[in-house]
Amino acid sequence: MRRPVARNLTVLAVSAAVVSVGAAAPPAAPHRPAAPKTPVAVGYGGAVASVDQDASAAGVEVLRKGGNAVDAAVATAAALGVTEPYSAGVGGGGYFVYYDAKSRTVRTIDGRETAPLTADENLFTENGKPLAFADAVTSGLAVGTPGTPATWQTALDKWGSRRLASVLEPAERLAQGGFTVDDTFRSQTAANEQRFRSFPDTAKLFLPGGRLPAVGSTFKNPDLARTYQELGRKGVGAIYHGELGKDIVATVNKPPVDPASGWNARPGDLSAKDLAAYRAKLQAPTKTSYRGLDVYSIAPSSSGGTTVGEALNILERTDLSKASKAQYLHRFIEASRIAFADRGRWVGDPAFEDVPAKELLSQRYADSRACLIKDDAVLTSPLAPGDPRHPASCAGRGTAAPTTYEGENTTHLTVADKWGNVVAYTLTIEQTGGSGITVPGRGFLLNNELTDFSFAPANPAVHDPNLPGPGKRPRSSIAPTIVLDKHQRPVVAVGSPGGATIITTVLQTLTGFLDRGLPLVDAIAAPRASQRNAAQTELEPGLYDSGLRAELEALGHAFKSNPEIGAATGVQRLPDGRWLAAAEKQRRGGGSAMVVRPARR
Repeated sequence: MRRPVARNLTVLAVSAAVVSVGAAAPPAAPHRPAAPKTPVAVGYGGAVASVDQDASAAGVEVLRKGGNAVDAAVATAAALGVTEPYSAGVGGGGYFVYYDAKSRTVRTIDGRETAPLTADENLFTENGKPLAFADAVTSGLAVGTPGTPATWQTALDKWGSRRLASVLEPAERLAQGGFTVDDTFRSQTAANEQRFRSFPDTAKLFLPGGRLPAVGSTFKNPDLARTYQELGRKGVGAIYHGELGKDIVATVNKPPVDPASGWNARPGDLSAKDLAAYRAKLQAPTKTSYRGLDVYSIAPSSSGGTTVGEALNILERTDLSKASKAQYLHRFIEASRIAFADRGRWVGDPAFEDVPAKELLSQRYADSRACLIKDDAVLTSPLAPGDPRHPASCAGRGTAAPTTYEGENTTHLTVADKWGNVVAYTLTIEQTGGSGITVPGRGFLLNNELTDFSFAPANPAVHDPNLPGPGKRPRSSIAPTIVLDKHQRPVVAVGSPGGATIITTVLQTLTGFLDRGLPLVDAIAAPRASQRNAAQTELEPGLYDSGLRAELEALGHAFKSNPEIGAATGVQRLPDGRWLAAAEKQRRGGGSAMVVRPARR
């Protein structure tokens, strides 16, 4: 677990405010140790759940000072940019889902990164052939126009109650004062060490003194603190129209690589025009009904909402509450397989592609696909997609295509406030460590989101909706989800990182909670399976090493082991007005659930 540097964020804020320019700082007040990291918390006044204790504390601080869920979500996200810099930050993007308690409606923001306006479908081809992923990921070619800063500002402008500078303060202090390195941070650094050493600015920041950061040491990022100060002072225009943006463009177009490393850091073609043209999109959520509840998520450019929704519709006709564990997993795996087959054929950026989102989410279409599932047999992958505009019972249309790779290191946070507003927000820089390229003097890594595009058509005979294009957003699997009851009040909100496994993690968490009756923290902790229209289904050890595996193999399932899938968080509204926040018990070192005023469960 990551142990925060001993400090009290609220005390530090007050202390900093009374120090005059040029005056000596007063003696530091004694710091109280932070509460232990816990995966579940229940209480009043609002709740925050994230992978990191410092980030959750930043969100709770904002709630305690009267901020709402949107304010707290941005504060939590900014803090994750400090403590989870290999997963998220101002150099990346994400998707923001918001429930407004006053109007009882769900709104969303698509803050996905975009390709340069000069990009075409050959962005990742060289000498007529697709680039190797390793060559593309650590390059300027992989970097899309960041969407996270625009997402923060858009959310605050539309639904927040605090200014950007105010909600960035906890993260700014955290970057300046530092956090305590844990096993996860060190291991992620170690996994990136070779490519980080190719970029002097990245090595200087994340390999202090030329070495891996030691577990228990304090990691500080004063450059990021100054970046947050600049964003607070000048607004996000500093990125989209100002000097910060110029630094990003220069870094992408001429990656500051160490010549001695021998690494060919291919340049990108990002321009000031790309940054100035960027907009975080306000758009309607996806919506599907499940067990009498309304399930809202993010619409394309992410495939998360349509794919989770289609899978839920496929499962609607099966009483999963009465199924055995093996029967439940069989149905869950097959529904996932079918939904991924359709995702690969139909979902892309709707500004460029004719995406049949409404039809993919229709119960009629789900029923036409659900009849493929047999209790005593397994579908063959890759499975051919159906045609949602012309549903035909148990029929596929066209040629099957495998699911393309997506980086798995993203992060998710979930927030609720005392007024009943809820935010589910997933943000990312894609690969663990993103592109590996740090903007010199700015303290953050740039994304490699453009590698979420197909490098070449998944099937040359069929149109691929996820090829690159000018200003196009690559398809995502991010699926922040909010479930409402028949009165349009929150029941639960969940989300997860994990690349394409996000979809199966959210689906399994929802069915575990809604159908299997698991407490939310246990639905999150349950060992996971992930089937993404592949020959083998991935299983975490808790399933791979269990007797259930043999039962499912007897039906024809094939499996491979995956040590860890996703890292979910969620919040649940309890009938008596309390909030329950839940996070991982073990994955990524465990998550952090906090409430403003704890109460007995």
